Amino acid sequence: MISISAKNITKYFHEPTTFKVLKDLYFEVNKGEFVSLVGKSGCGKSTLLYILSTMDTDYEGSLILNGENVTGKGQDELSRFRNNHLGFVFQFHFLLPEFSVLENVMLPALKLSKFNKDEIEHRAIEKLKLVGMDEYALKSAGKLSGGQQQRVAIARALINDPAVIMGDEPTGNLDKQNSMIVLDILKKLAVENHQTIITVTHDHDFAKQTDRTIEMEDGKIIN
Repeated sequence: MISISAKNITKYFHEPTTFKVLKDLYFEVNKGEFVSLVGKSGCGKSTLLYILSTMDTDYEGSLILNGENVTGKGQDELSRFRNNHLGFVFQFHFLLPEFSVLENVMLPALKLSKFNKDEIEHRAIEKLKLVGMDEYALKSAGKLSGGQQQRVAIARALINDPAVIMGDEPTGNLDKQNSMIVLDILKKLAVENHQTIITVTHDHDFAKQTDRTIEMEDGKIIN
């Protein structure tokens, strides 16, 4: 089953002059596949991820995610789609430091309102167990180490059982040991939960251990 289908994706920036940043990109990602987007800074990989995440709708071409054509949808519809089907892990974890670990993980599910609060709390604990952070559930997020915070961010990304997890340099701020922990968690999600994972990374060791790399150069896919 195809999880991500991007066809003829073209993107222009118009400041200070018009510039074509993505050039007629075509690729597909299968359900449960773990893919890395790689390439030098400025090659367009983060711009592409922003489009894949449905945050940027100003592009040419078509994008199908989890069997649904998201191109042309309005912002409210896209927001609901993201909450239901997509999870995000960034270089910076964006946890609320004054909230507990548990409260941080629960937030996207509370926003979606598919389950009651008790069910959401139970689900959050289960996701924290997946990343080995359940014993820290009641601790303030701001008191965790960087590696621990990133694992909590992954649990938060998982709370609504997304079909696709997107990562923007998810190990960019981590040391080697914590990078490997995060990599192992993501690999396990792809293999055991059949969740599709696509990440932008500069870490060649990380990319080598994913199922496939998509290499970009000057707005084009070269490999």
